[in-house]
Amino acid sequence: MMVPVRCFTCGSTVGEHYEEYKERTAAGEDAEEVLDDLGVKRYCCRRMLVTHKDLVDTVAPYQ
Repeated sequence: MMVPVRCFTCGSTVGEHYEEYKERTAAGEDAEEVLDDLGVKRYCCRRMLVTHKDLVDTVAPYQ
């Protein structure tokens, strides 16, 4: 679905980093380096960005 605004575990804001993370990793940059540059330090927050699967376009026609 949509990228979560906050980390489920610690409550830190992670949604603001998703677009840049997606663009930079699609361009071939290493995900670890991108997350470090964005300031996402906690492993729970990193998990939120790395494991997100964008399904909005798939689900939207059914609503």
